[in-house]
Amino acid sequence: MSTDPGRGRTADPRPLTGEPLPLDLVNTVWIDEGVRHDLLERPDGLAVWLRSAGFADSVPADRESLDALLATRRAVVALLDGSADPQQAADELNEILGHGRIRRRLGEAGPLSVVETDSPAWLAAWSAAEAYLRLLDEHPDRIRKCANPECVLHFYD
Repeated sequence: MSTDPGRGRTADPRPLTGEPLPLDLVNTVWIDEGVRHDLLERPDGLAVWLRSAGFADSVPADRESLDALLATRRAVVALLDGSADPQQAADELNEILGHGRIRRRLGEAGPLSVVETDSPAWLAAWSAAEAYLRLLDEHPDRIRKCANPECVLHFYD
């Protein structure tokens, strides 16, 4: 993993970034020259992903956050790839969604949607699960897996 010389931070080593949040989380695992890599298994990988996903200031880079993200990633991968019982994967995703909600409020500038989670550690994981539902609502046919059989990456076409 290289360091970004301009910021002194570890650079994101993943080959595909910038996908919608749930796919970006899934893409923390990739294959390069036959070797499996997992950003979230690296010592500073959680901090790298939280920064790249825009959660560095709101989600702690701790074990609770990592466990929540790993559970979300497992559920989304299982749903995308059909690698587990679909009902079990749906139940796991619904359990994750139970850790948060969107609360509507009227603010000074008009209506607001405020995300509330059990703890800050659940914010990124819950947001990825909720965003997965939005992708399914809007255009599920645009969620694609890399065509290379050895590739595990997903993208939104």
